[in-house]
Amino acid sequence: MDDPLEPPHAPGLPDPAAAPAPGTPPGPPPAEDAEGAAPAAGRTTGPPAPDVSVVVGAFDAMPYLIRCLESVESQTLGPDRIELLAVDDGSTDGTGEYLEAFAARSAVRTTVVRQPNSGGPGGPRNRGLALARGRYVFFLDADDFLGDEALERMTAMADRAGTDVVLGRMAGRGRGVPRSMFTRTVERADVRTSRVVYALSAQKLFRRELLTRRGLTFDESFATGEDALFTMEAYLAGRGVSVVADYDCYYLVGREDGKHATRRGGHESRFAAVTALAVLIARLEPPGPGRDLLMVRPFTVGLLQQFSPALLRRPEAEQRERLRLAAPLTGPYWNRGVAAHLKVAERLVLECVARGRLDLLSGVLEHIGSGAVPRVVRRRLTGRVYLALPYFGDRRSGLPARTYRVTVPDRAGGARVLPGADGRSRVREIAGAIRRRARRIGALRALRDAGIRMWNR
Repeated sequence: MDDPLEPPHAPGLPDPAAAPAPGTPPGPPPAEDAEGAAPAAGRTTGPPAPDVSVVVGAFDAMPYLIRCLESVESQTLGPDRIELLAVDDGSTDGTGEYLEAFAARSAVRTTVVRQPNSGGPGGPRNRGLALARGRYVFFLDADDFLGDEALERMTAMADRAGTDVVLGRMAGRGRGVPRSMFTRTVERADVRTSRVVYALSAQKLFRRELLTRRGLTFDESFATGEDALFTMEAYLAGRGVSVVADYDCYYLVGREDGKHATRRGGHESRFAAVTALAVLIARLEPPGPGRDLLMVRPFTVGLLQQFSPALLRRPEAEQRERLRLAAPLTGPYWNRGVAAHLKVAERLVLECVARGRLDLLSGVLEHIGSGAVPRVVRRRLTGRVYLALPYFGDRRSGLPARTYRVTVPDRAGGARVLPGADGRSRVREIAGAIRRRARRIGALRALRDAGIRMWNR
């Protein structure tokens, strides 16, 4: 799973999505032939194709797997409309045996595949996806479970709205969950301007026709972030994204042993994954404001997390290595359009990273880590608002003043700081006021001169 928690900030994006994406065609797509896929091998029974193929990849998932599978059996959609494709990824705790026993007794059509450990969730998901026959595919982690009405509500939404991806509201059981994209139900969300871009884990309903048409699979070469690549491509290449926000569809469970997919991989693999996400966005989205909004996600959720104040406790060699690993992302994709959607501290950190300035970055991270409150600076002439973080006004640093400008709602300590007026608008406003005052003064002088002339007569 890529990101169970969204970033704590809201980088200038509406919440949630209210407008359809430009160019998104209304109405449902043509119905796909669910029988067109290769039939599942194994113990799958019953000739009719199901509505939903639930794919569960499991590695040492006991006892959490028990509730996971029970939640599939409990779906109000009905067992005749569901197939379960369970892949045991080399478990050693009895997971495979439990899957076999479940398949033998359950009313849900179940296929069990047992394979050597693949090293990550992408392999089992791909194996299950290759066997899927349903109109839709849902990826369910073996640690987690579904709300009873989840699949019924999500398939109804996809059928009604004609969308290819459906997000169901998440709830946590010992884990944090993203929330901002689930404030209300939306039939057609705009991926570019909404918060759905901060929910890129695989636990969603996908129309199988989209996955087949795009040849979409999980990139098994990545130790982490493979689900973000999969989901982002589905978002951008599909016929729309829906949000079911009035029901807890998916329950994220925190394991007592602390084992979870989000903890895979070191910082090298995370840099590779976030760079690949930016490359994907650039390939599917043309340059412009839409791409800038989408790029906020890899820069904040991905890159910024690698440059927190905790980095100061790492060896200098590792700090410099991280700057080197960031260059393939910052070089082509860091620009003013992306920066304008960030808070000042975020923008300042990433500007130092983009310039490869470890000296400046260290000072900024030390200030952020100290919790010091920056001074708020307001320019009367332009109406612009700035936060005086380290190197503000220091020309020797080479950091432009725009780095410190408040462009989205921000905070200085406990105080909320709002963006000021656009500088050019403020200058025009002041110039207009001066002209109006000049006209009033001119009129008074004209009246005075006329009065003097009348008196002298």
